[in-house]
Amino acid sequence: MKTKTVFSCQSCGYQSPKWQGRCPDCSSWNSFLEEDYTPVQAKTKLHSALYKDGPVLLKDVEAREESRLKTGILELDRVLGGGIVPGSVILIGGDPGVGKSTISLQVSNQLTDGGHTVLYVSGEESASQTKLRAKRLGKSIGNDLLYIVNQTDLAMIIEHINKLKPDVVIIDSIQVVFSPNLSSSAGSVSQVRECAGILTQLAKTTGTSVFIIGHVTKEGMLAGPRVLEHIVDTVLYFEGDRFALYRILRAVKNRFGSTNEIGVFEMGGAGLKEVKNPSEIFLSERPKDVSGSVVASILEGSRPLLVEIQALVSKAGFGNALRRAQGFDYNRLSLLIAVLEKRIGLHLELEDIFVNVAGGIKIEDPAADLAVAMAISSAHQDALIAADTIFLGELGLAGEVRSINQAGLRIKEAQKLGFKQCVLSRNNYKNLDTKMGMEIIPVSTLKEAMDVGMKR
Repeated sequence: MKTKTVFSCQSCGYQSPKWQGRCPDCSSWNSFLEEDYTPVQAKTKLHSALYKDGPVLLKDVEAREESRLKTGILELDRVLGGGIVPGSVILIGGDPGVGKSTISLQVSNQLTDGGHTVLYVSGEESASQTKLRAKRLGKSIGNDLLYIVNQTDLAMIIEHINKLKPDVVIIDSIQVVFSPNLSSSAGSVSQVRECAGILTQLAKTTGTSVFIIGHVTKEGMLAGPRVLEHIVDTVLYFEGDRFALYRILRAVKNRFGSTNEIGVFEMGGAGLKEVKNPSEIFLSERPKDVSGSVVASILEGSRPLLVEIQALVSKAGFGNALRRAQGFDYNRLSLLIAVLEKRIGLHLELEDIFVNVAGGIKIEDPAADLAVAMAISSAHQDALIAADTIFLGELGLAGEVRSINQAGLRIKEAQKLGFKQCVLSRNNYKNLDTKMGMEIIPVSTLKEAMDVGMKR
């Protein structure tokens, strides 16, 4: 059979009959590699074996709620939307060493303890190496329902799946799995796309849930073609530096649940440990009687989190003043600094300003605007803010404090941790229950918030 040669972009999967220096689709430079295409007839047998049912009328399809498999890890179940949907394909990405393989092994143990059969396909480690890693985690591998195989050939993996008929399959990782029907090397765009597509078809036709572990590039994106994220049902990202203590698991795509939920884990010698009360953990090391420290309540899905926002303002040594933000959007920080200069009259043009969200959390909730502005003002004027006060509100360009959603839920979370006062938008105050259990101070502008919040 005749083989077709094409050049594929390793960033987005765009194909061209000739080599190009820059990809016209994703604008990546020097990303084209030569690959061979095998004829479609060579793959028909494998594909046809996965399909069993023909088309049916939609009105004749029985609508039933699928029972989810509980992983036994509450933080993971929360992110997945309540558990694993049978036949779903879940992609887990993250930096090297962040805990992808660790949580996969922990999930395997939890599922087998619940009576579910799991096949762990380890393509990067031998079976003995995986056993040693499990021992380091303090996990027992003696369960009769947990199988492990060191295999990278997709045809052999499917053969093992058809033989064992497991409830869950874990592929570690998709970048080392290859299909014998393609002549390109493992990890290439065509191999990743083809293997992920076949595994997805297998999951949908057999009801087997599949976890796929994927590598990320230096830019933090999943390696391989972008279509990989479109093929699967759920995409989970592990956030957090490999040397940091806490890890945040976030869903960026979920066909069976919300993408706003997060799971918080603590990395230890025995693997990933669930953090039941993240707010208490994030505030446990908060300094006392220090300017520039303010607490805000942000919302991640249906879960309120209290985080400490720290600011440091110092005289610029020379040249342009520096603006740095860790865990907060830089463009949003520039906007808030401009509001402080124009509406409040603070002279920040010659000041270096640094903002940090303690605990490694990345804030996207606009409700933290008021807290960030208060932290910068406190650091600039070296004025303390009451330690038992939280600030909630979005700031407009006129310096007005705008209303936020779910204010009552955020306040209740702060009350649990002993906070006595809450400064928030006057519009939110009108709709609040007066029996919140803590003092609510309504404000309309940033100037009013500074007047009631600062200790001169």
